[in-house]
Amino acid sequence: MIGGIGMPELLVILVIVLIIFGAGKLPEIGAGLGKGIRNFKKATTEEPELPEKKAQAVEQLEAKNSESEKGKT
Repeated sequence: MIGGIGMPELLVILVIVLIIFGAGKLPEIGAGLGKGIRNFKKATTEEPELPEKKAQAVEQLEAKNSESEKGKT
């Protein structure tokens, strides 16, 4: 049992979802839900980006952009 929800309740919820969305949409809904959960887990377990690293990355991009603009002229 998940928080007081038993098998009969889950079956009723499944039938209601099936009626509302139809059998064709259920795989799309499941895939979208799975991707969302995966992205959430990834975002919560990743190491936060430090401001110093972010500033260095911006400086490197700006340097590359200025070099490429010099080569064009």
